[in-house]
Amino acid sequence: MTTRAVAWVALAASTIVLLCSGAIGAIIGTGAASSCPPPSPAVSGTSPPRSGPPTPNASQRPVGRWTSEQVTNAATIVKVGADLDVPRRGWVVALATAMQESSLRNLPGGDRDSIGLFQQRPSQGWGTPTQLADPVYAATRFYRALLQIDGWQNMPLTQAAQQVQRSAYPHAYAKWEDDANALLQAVGSANWRAIPDDLEQCVSTGGWTAPLRAPVVSGFRTVERPGHDGVDLGAVRGTVVRAASPGRVVRIRCNAIDVRDGDDWGCDRDGDPNLTRGCGWYLDVGHRGNVTTRYCHLLHEPVLRVGDRVAAGQPLGYVGSSGRSSGPHLHFEVHVGGGPVDPEVWMRDHGAPLGITAGRG
Repeated sequence: MTTRAVAWVALAASTIVLLCSGAIGAIIGTGAASSCPPPSPAVSGTSPPRSGPPTPNASQRPVGRWTSEQVTNAATIVKVGADLDVPRRGWVVALATAMQESSLRNLPGGDRDSIGLFQQRPSQGWGTPTQLADPVYAATRFYRALLQIDGWQNMPLTQAAQQVQRSAYPHAYAKWEDDANALLQAVGSANWRAIPDDLEQCVSTGGWTAPLRAPVVSGFRTVERPGHDGVDLGAVRGTVVRAASPGRVVRIRCNAIDVRDGDDWGCDRDGDPNLTRGCGWYLDVGHRGNVTTRYCHLLHEPVLRVGDRVAAGQPLGYVGSSGRSSGPHLHFEVHVGGGPVDPEVWMRDHGAPLGITAGRG
């Protein structure tokens, strides 16, 4: 199984930089000329760029209540989905299904002749017992069945899963959707340590990259918004947000307050531009030279932990609309010496210009 990526190795000691020209450099400096092409329009669709999760044989560390075995099986499911070009929504459906059917364990048996992660039955034509005991084969069969269902991407998760599984408990899959999204972020972010080689994510020779490819829809401290300490990048919900430079996670927080009574609004739902204040789910990464980058309005709580090291281009989370927000976008800030600077200027000067400006407001 191939991966379309350049692995990041020994990040604490050094960072390997993928150059868009095809050359590979090392040594992260404080500023450098760009090797990246001009920014392109926002990426459409909901699937994150394919930077390849771990190979199915790689043992993964535990995540929350999920053991190493369970996380490894989740990584296999996501890897197979990525290799089959299944949209990200399909990965979530598959993970939720396996959570319900087997608790993400490759079971040797089950109800009647059911086998494996998805409890597929040889007697129903899913494959031989030996085949269904192979997580890669089982996931492949699940995805192929899912892709045969017209309109599955627009169905509630439990309906799409039931169309494949034909379970006696058709509504049981719904309860796993949040867990599936969170675990997807873990196996698709914290462990991938990779930059795709398709020019979608380009790291400058100075070690900087745009957090995503999308138009700037609101600028830094404009006349209309003088207190806006960053820029807003307009992108569809679920777009991958990536670390702009190597560093360490220094803060993860939910910041969403209901302005009517001062109570907690919560970050696991969309915010409101008039009723909510705060950055929603956000994450700060500290970089060398007393520089910090901030990523706001994320879709879910980041699975990364404070203290984790990240590589330039490593996934941090997904675009959402938590906190004070009128719709899905990434609010991106750069702080130098504790104070905010214009991210467009900073990123341009460090060889990683942000996306096309598409209006200000």
